[in-house]
Amino acid sequence: MSIAIAQARHIFGLKPGVSGNICYHDEQTIVYPAGSNCILYNIDQKVQRFIPGTDKSEGMTALAVSPNRRYVAIAEKGERPTITIYDLHSLRKKKVLSSHEVQSSEYISLAFSPDSKYLVAQGGKPDWTLLYWTWEKSKVMATAKTSNPQNPNSEVYQVSFNPQDNTQLCVVGNTVFRHFRYSEGNLKPFNFQKMEPQNYLCHAWVSEERIIVGTDTGRLLLFEAGEVKNEFNLVAPNIDKAAALDDANTAMTLQVTSLVSYSKGFACSFGLGTVYLFEKTDDKDYFKKAREIMIPPDLCNSQDSTLAQQQLIRCLAVSPSEETLVASTDQAQLYYLTLSSADLSKGDQAQFEVLSQVFHNAPITGLDVCIRKPLIATCSVDRSVRIWNYETCNLELYKVFAEEAYSIALHPSGLYILVGFSDKLRLMNLLIDDIRTFKEFTVRGCRECAFSNGGHLFASVMGNVIQLYSTTTFENINNLKGHNGKVKSVVWSADDSKLVSCGMDGAVYEWDTFTGKRISESVWKSCSYTGVTITPDGKATFAVGSDKTLKEIADSQILREVPAGDMTLSTVSLSHSGRMLFAGTVKGTLWSLKYPLAVPGDWTEHQGHGAPIVKMKISFDDQFLVSIAEDASIILWKIQDKEGRGLKRDKEVGWAEEILITKSDLEEKNTTVNDLNSRVEELKMENEYQLRLKDMTYNEKMKELTEKFIQEMESLKTKNQVLKTDKDKEESKHEEEMAELMDKHAKELQDLESANNQKLMLEYEKFQEQQAKMMKMQEDYDRQLQEMEESKEKALEELTEYYETKIQDMTTKLDQSNDEARQQSREYEETKKQIEEDADREILDIKHQYERRLRDEKEANMRLRGETGIMKKKFTSLQKEIDDHKEEIKKLQAETSKLNNVIRSLEKDILGLKKEIQERDDTIQDKEKRIYDLKKKNQELEKFKFVLDYKIKELKKQIEPREMDIKNMKEQIQEMESELERFHKQNTQLELNITELRQKLKATDKEMHQERQKVRDVEAVVRRFKTDLHNCVGYIQDPKMLKESIKALYQKHVQEDITESASVDADIQKEFSRQKEHLERSVASLRKKLEKDSEIHKADNVRIMQENVTLIKEINDLRKELKLCRVLIHDMEAAMGQDSRTRKMTGQGQGQGTVTALPTKQAGPMVEKELEEKSKVIEMQQLELRRLRDEIYDLEISAGSRPGSRRLPPVTGTA
Repeated sequence: MSIAIAQARHIFGLKPGVSGNICYHDEQTIVYPAGSNCILYNIDQKVQRFIPGTDKSEGMTALAVSPNRRYVAIAEKGERPTITIYDLHSLRKKKVLSSHEVQSSEYISLAFSPDSKYLVAQGGKPDWTLLYWTWEKSKVMATAKTSNPQNPNSEVYQVSFNPQDNTQLCVVGNTVFRHFRYSEGNLKPFNFQKMEPQNYLCHAWVSEERIIVGTDTGRLLLFEAGEVKNEFNLVAPNIDKAAALDDANTAMTLQVTSLVSYSKGFACSFGLGTVYLFEKTDDKDYFKKAREIMIPPDLCNSQDSTLAQQQLIRCLAVSPSEETLVASTDQAQLYYLTLSSADLSKGDQAQFEVLSQVFHNAPITGLDVCIRKPLIATCSVDRSVRIWNYETCNLELYKVFAEEAYSIALHPSGLYILVGFSDKLRLMNLLIDDIRTFKEFTVRGCRECAFSNGGHLFASVMGNVIQLYSTTTFENINNLKGHNGKVKSVVWSADDSKLVSCGMDGAVYEWDTFTGKRISESVWKSCSYTGVTITPDGKATFAVGSDKTLKEIADSQILREVPAGDMTLSTVSLSHSGRMLFAGTVKGTLWSLKYPLAVPGDWTEHQGHGAPIVKMKISFDDQFLVSIAEDASIILWKIQDKEGRGLKRDKEVGWAEEILITKSDLEEKNTTVNDLNSRVEELKMENEYQLRLKDMTYNEKMKELTEKFIQEMESLKTKNQVLKTDKDKEESKHEEEMAELMDKHAKELQDLESANNQKLMLEYEKFQEQQAKMMKMQEDYDRQLQEMEESKEKALEELTEYYETKIQDMTTKLDQSNDEARQQSREYEETKKQIEEDADREILDIKHQYERRLRDEKEANMRLRGETGIMKKKFTSLQKEIDDHKEEIKKLQAETSKLNNVIRSLEKDILGLKKEIQERDDTIQDKEKRIYDLKKKNQELEKFKFVLDYKIKELKKQIEPREMDIKNMKEQIQEMESELERFHKQNTQLELNITELRQKLKATDKEMHQERQKVRDVEAVVRRFKTDLHNCVGYIQDPKMLKESIKALYQKHVQEDITESASVDADIQKEFSRQKEHLERSVASLRKKLEKDSEIHKADNVRIMQENVTLIKEINDLRKELKLCRVLIHDMEAAMGQDSRTRKMTGQGQGQGTVTALPTKQAGPMVEKELEEKSKVIEMQQLELRRLRDEIYDLEISAGSRPGSRRLPPVTGTA
């Protein structure tokens, strides 16, 4: 069991309502308040150190750093206001100042004296008391009332010391401008004002005697000894002052809100976001305006970038070396300007730069921490969403929206955020330089939302209903209904299987995220919960609320209830390791509680915020805790348990470095980079060219200068020689003069020595005389001393005798007084005895009296006992009645408290609803204004549209005929392209077919050669048989020889039996049938291919046929024309009598007519080629088919014409 350690590491924010809320400690360090802390911020190293506020304070009201930069004074509000002084080097508390003479609860202004030994504190209303302290002794030297007695409504704003005088003070306020001088324990007024009083807002000492004062009407007054020496009017002359003062907003823009002086002059803040620099002139009564500095516009505010320029600058400070000017505004922002750069460009308008980061300036409503990146997301009532980096302590990204953001959730990947607005819940992308919405959900007024730890789900709260959505599909998975009041907090378990919620109705529910059912519940109606957290194992939850306790809940039961005293806890957070527990309070402090919990609880309190803590989140590695509050501040705490343990982050994994960027942005950046690179190259070329030109010019100049120098050197050499000769002459003269002077001086020395020797002799004689006189004087003084000693001894003896006689007299008197004391003691003892005897007698008398009274009282007591018995019975009965009544009263009180709590919660709801109504009214008004503006813009745009429509119509009239031509041309091109593609496909297909057919042709050629060889072999056998048979026929007349010859023929030609020859015939038949089938199959496949080709080319054939039909028609028309021409020619020739020639000519004319008729075909050359190729292919196929048929026919004949009585050789070839 241990209490975790928490230390503030960085605070994002500024407390705006503090007097002098920005000061310089040294050149790099500024001091400013944030939350309940005072921060020392190093601008160069970007590191913060902290001075925490005191325990019982109600916040800081004023701040001042001593002129020697060693101490800071912090004024804090409370029942008794206090001023605490710290050492800025060690950050230790030096003194705490408080006084009973101040009736106010706060100090409104502080100032150190020039030597840093004294401190002036100006109290607030109602008494406006000024205190003059020697702070090192904690002593009030003097007090004074500074308000204007003639004006009861007068207020004091600022007090300051004269920079050269510890005793002189100046106080300004509404109708207050007074000088005080400290003398003899009083503050006495002097240099009384000699003009009508005004509302003086600020002042600064320009010199030892002069003060510059700013008013609420935009005027600067230069005072000296109470008289106005000069006046500067900062209001433009064209502004009507009377009209401006009527309007409160414009009146604010005319105020001089802050002044600071430095060696060259002074700086003043005037109106909204503007600072003027004034510099001294030769005329000591006059300063001239040298520079105007503006707050820059906020480019991240997409709605109105000029809103940042509408801030009032409340405080200005100049660095010790007067190099930088720092400003703080009423909207909690810090800006700075380097004065050296301001001096360089005088007369122009300069702009401030943001110091550190742009802070929130209104209560922060939402907070979340990323798992994969060191990022924090916050949203605020100031309508902004900001992404902070808690490792580098920088603002990574922010954007201002049109509406307030109520809640925010950061995806574990750090690439998306979920923001709840009044009208919708928006899922946004975190781009490299922007936040863009890409999905909206109809969840109105979402005050709480949270991503699951895995990032695949998110929960959003709408009133008393929790809605679960999928991050990938954006579907509403479940609606968790059960709360009767507003849900204030939602927490996911570590494994995302559970969701814990708490609400104003006093209920803490645990939900199953998969089924949407309630697992456990704990209802405590007397408490309205505001914060809840869950242990890493999901077994227990911790909840805080309005009943000032911390509850540990497990299995629907409250295990422990730790009272928090008088403090209300607003939020609670448990570390991911389950070893550290933290709670935030409504006062703004952070509690580190001992964990596991014990009753009574133990905790340590850390000063942090100056307003109630709204939310707290712990980073995934348990290294940091982030807290936000209603004072617009964010505090980053470094946390660890007592043993220094924590979740060690895997260094190898590291943080995710991925970022989102849109394709258009990336392309733009690439184009800009390319443009810049090209520009750089161009500039390089230009610079090189210019450098060459400069080198040329400088070389020429160098040549000219070297020539000049050579000439000058020669002239100087001549001069030098002349001067040397002059010098030699002068030296010789000086030597002669020196010799003469030496002789003179030697003579003078001799004369002086002789004269001085004579004077010395005279002086020595005088010295001897004086010495003799001195000896005589010494002897006289010795004598006088002896005489004085003798007289003193005599006087001493006389005095001793006198005092001895006195001592004897006093001893005699002492003896007498001792005797008298003894007599008095004896008398006292006698009187004492007499008094004791008298007292004994009196005691006896009193004893008798009281014994009598005792008897009487005993009798009365006995009587009263009887009465008391009766009364006791009555009392017991009355007591029972009282107890019954008390129980009834307790019940009624409990009911009243419940009802009061309900009334309070309802009042809060009413207030919230009223605020929402006001906000919505404001938004409605804004939107109506926007609608009106948009309508105006719409009217103007409609005018433009009418003009543009007319121009567009004219342009369309010009474009339409061209478009038609373009369309026609495009259609023709498309047709041509489609034809080309089709022809290409056909060509490829035909090529494939040709290759196949060629392969088949080769196979058939081989078979044909084999068959021919067989035929040749058979023919040879037939020839031999015929010759043998012819020889046998020769023996037809001789039967024996015929018989022998036939036998020889048989033996020669028939080598096997008849059965074998029959079997050979069957094999030949099978082989024949097999080859026949193969050829039939090949013919069938070729037919199929032909059919396919015909189908493929059918459309082309149809088109070609159509073209041919058209061509034939044209040919017929031409033939008709030809016939007519022939008839005419024939008639003409008949008339001329040249019939024979005309016949010949007509014969020739017919031949020419047929020839000339053909070229009139309109088909293109591509079509002709295609037709020729196709016709060739068809012819080739037809020839091949014929050849195959012939071969089949030949084979059939050869197979059918073999002799039946003789054996043939077997067929060896195969198909």
